[in-house]
Amino acid sequence: MCNSTGFFAIPVGALRLLTAVAFVFFAGCAVDSPQPAAPEAETQDESDADASEPQAAAPEPEDRSALPKQELDKDLLYEFLLAEIAGQRGNVGLSAQAYVDLAKRTRDPRIARRATEVALYARMNDAAIDAARVWHETDPGSARPLQALAGLLVASGRYDDALPNLKKLLASSASDPTSGFTQLTRTLANAQDKQAALKLVRSLAADYPKLAQAHFAVAQAAVNAGEDRLALDEARKAGQLRAGWEAAVLLEAQLLQKVSVDQAASLLAAFLEQYPAARETRLAYARMLVAQKRFAEARAEFQKLMAGTPDSTDMAFAVALLSLQLKDYDAAERYLRGLLEGQYRDKDGVRLYLGQVAEERKNLPEALRWYGEVGEGEQYVPAQMRYAQILAREGKLDAARAHLQQAAAKSSQQRVQLILAEAQLLREASQPKTAFDLVGQALDRLPNNPELLYDYAMLAEKVERVDILEASLRKLIEIRPEHAHAYNALGYSLAERNQRLPEARELIEKALQLAPDDSFIIDSMGWVLYRMGNLKDALGYLRRAFAGRPDAEIAAHLGEVLWELGERDEAERVWNDANRSSPDNETLVNTIKRLKR
Repeated sequence: MCNSTGFFAIPVGALRLLTAVAFVFFAGCAVDSPQPAAPEAETQDESDADASEPQAAAPEPEDRSALPKQELDKDLLYEFLLAEIAGQRGNVGLSAQAYVDLAKRTRDPRIARRATEVALYARMNDAAIDAARVWHETDPGSARPLQALAGLLVASGRYDDALPNLKKLLASSASDPTSGFTQLTRTLANAQDKQAALKLVRSLAADYPKLAQAHFAVAQAAVNAGEDRLALDEARKAGQLRAGWEAAVLLEAQLLQKVSVDQAASLLAAFLEQYPAARETRLAYARMLVAQKRFAEARAEFQKLMAGTPDSTDMAFAVALLSLQLKDYDAAERYLRGLLEGQYRDKDGVRLYLGQVAEERKNLPEALRWYGEVGEGEQYVPAQMRYAQILAREGKLDAARAHLQQAAAKSSQQRVQLILAEAQLLREASQPKTAFDLVGQALDRLPNNPELLYDYAMLAEKVERVDILEASLRKLIEIRPEHAHAYNALGYSLAERNQRLPEARELIEKALQLAPDDSFIIDSMGWVLYRMGNLKDALGYLRRAFAGRPDAEIAAHLGEVLWELGERDEAERVWNDANRSSPDNETLVNTIKRLKR
């Protein structure tokens, strides 16, 4: 397609996409469809251009006398027509190369600019760099060709070549170093060589020791390169140079959190005392308090955020959930009802939580009403599952199962969720064989479903079908080789039966590689080591598992190892604490009876 000037038009959307990194770099300038005027010739009549058409060409340099006088000889005309006709016919590679050759021969900045744009569109990065270099050399007083050249070199990973150009660009009067470092950070976020990118940013930042954004850019590049200590130091320097800068303190807190959540929370709290209007920091602090399970303090922070934006439904929802967590059911219901009456987008989610509030108040008819009003969206299946759980707790197991079976699943995955919920109700009703058969029938229809395979294996253990347990887990591992709990369940089942212990340990080690912080997998490692007679190492793993999750079964294992090591008072304390919270746990009860008889 030709534009009004006779030049082939590169689609605006495609060009903007391709030139985003190169041209939107320091000054944030965007390139529209490249339509430069033809090289000046004695016969050209500029009045021929239609004044009503928007002109996307770059402005001419102020000193037009500096432009070369191009004689439109037959060779120049031929190359120019070759470039344009090739582009019109879709051969942008030939067009780009022709333009680059023309730019090198004529040394005309207008042609060099056109060559740069066409080469970019053709995804010929080396040719674009050659053209941009000619463009800059022939128009050294303009920032735009320098921006293009520096951006192309960075995008190509040629950081050493880019460095002097970036230094020149940052130092030029046409550039703002603050925005320059911001754009550079965005561009380097996806750099392949993170260490080289960090080296580049540090070299540039060295010239601006008092510029907060320069230190912040180094900090972000250091994060990408895995240099957390350097990142933390630079984030702190950025914050010291620019008081009250939220981005700097948030990055510092993010890095501190990896070492100590308490230190990170204290940092944000201190910042908020000095800058109470810092909303992003307060939001981050509130979320951190939630992660620390400091729910009352978190709710107070969200309420402060609400005071600034009273119509914020997201803040109201957060306060409602924290109120529910704090068992402040009156406040939870008040906020949730307000969301239901207002413009909150997820009203089914609100109905689901109102049902939970009613459950906590033991108002089961109201809970059933709320769950029944949840529509067929994202919250539909969780609502039907809770509805069925209430029926089962009331002794209406058949009705609960019928409810789940009749629920309107919109996909096979939703149907799987409902089947697994029904199987769980049967487990809780001490009917593992019925649950086993139910899941087995579902597997006949969906033989490779990972969730069904895992649940089938766990139920096989309950009905003493160890052969099915192992076959199901091995099939699951084959289908999902990154499924940590499949390795763990198979390894633990072997350890529990005191069989093939070296293999059991290998399986659990693989699970730990995939999920190193999972307390149940850490417990399994402690248990297999205990079975292998390594009580000292077993104790270390079990203590770590129990610290991460004080579960009754982990307590049973930890207590048993302590008991065998002669630490019987501590074993008694661990068991008694677990027994108070989980008096009916089968593993815990049986362990205590076996060892204390």
